[in-house]
Amino acid sequence: MHQEPLVSIVTPVYNGELYLQECMESVLNQSYRNFECIIVNNCSTDRTLEIATEFAKKDSRIRVHDNQQFLDVIANHNSAFQLISPLAKYCKVVSADDFIFPDCLEQMVGLAEANPSVAVVGSYQLCGDRILWQGFKYPQAVFSGREICRQIFLGNVQGFGFGSPTSILYRADVVNSSHNFYPNSSPHADTSACFKHLRNSFFGFVYQVLSYNRIHDATQSAKSQEFNRYASAYLNDLILYGPYYLDEKELDRCVSIELERYHRFLAKNRFIGSRDKEFWDYHKSRLQELGYPLTDYTLFKAALIAVFSSPAATEMREIFFRYPVIVLDRLTHLSSKLKF
Repeated sequence: MHQEPLVSIVTPVYNGELYLQECMESVLNQSYRNFECIIVNNCSTDRTLEIATEFAKKDSRIRVHDNQQFLDVIANHNSAFQLISPLAKYCKVVSADDFIFPDCLEQMVGLAEANPSVAVVGSYQLCGDRILWQGFKYPQAVFSGREICRQIFLGNVQGFGFGSPTSILYRADVVNSSHNFYPNSSPHADTSACFKHLRNSFFGFVYQVLSYNRIHDATQSAKSQEFNRYASAYLNDLILYGPYYLDEKELDRCVSIELERYHRFLAKNRFIGSRDKEFWDYHKSRLQELGYPLTDYTLFKAALIAVFSSPAATEMREIFFRYPVIVLDRLTHLSSKLKF
């Protein structure tokens, strides 16, 4: 055990009593034995702290940090990263809603040890009945960071990505290179961290299902899907990190495509959805921050593009040319609904 490099596992958690026990049992069931596990309780109001303390009593490798004040999700993760041992060579997030399979650490550390240039290791992940993070080409296990980041930005493979926090292993020196390893407050700052740190390093991939990703109504993933926070988070990454991986033409094209998708999503929700003020305040403020303010004209244009580029586009064009006055009158009426 003492010859194995130390892995620091961090589990930031808020009100995680439903799944924390299963999560911790999966950690203790690892075939790889040289690890520490830090549970960071974020002012939970349920039995989270009690459960965490019980596990710390059972095994000296587990310790509990109890926040004195509540932190948002990303701040709590960054706080957890700052607690890892200075002796750790690797760092592994295991989200309190998720769990890892028995050979997870052994397989991921094994790949990293065999390839010192690898800064981040990913793997397949089970989510319900789906296998996530496909698209890597077996048997190649090591990829340049530039190659992977370009492929993600250019969007050549549907569903392709680095992974989720629980499906990834980081080198500890990479985590310790920044005061805040997750570089922004987006719920998807783990992706931003990969874009930031893979500029001059390599990405490794283990072709095995090594973790389970649980989605339920209270998870950040569920909330992000409801609000589509992914759109602004991805656009932010594209603007900030795209210049490191794409040439000027590629970057302009990718930004244009992403903005068009984003605007069409918002236009659809404006015309036929029933979103509340919180939804619109979020997206308006995010687009303002990114330098692309949301306007009535933007949504109206996106709605027209969506209509005329749909499978029924041919029929819509015929209707427009036959009854232009009626169609324009209808569009004018719809545009009046754009006032916030």
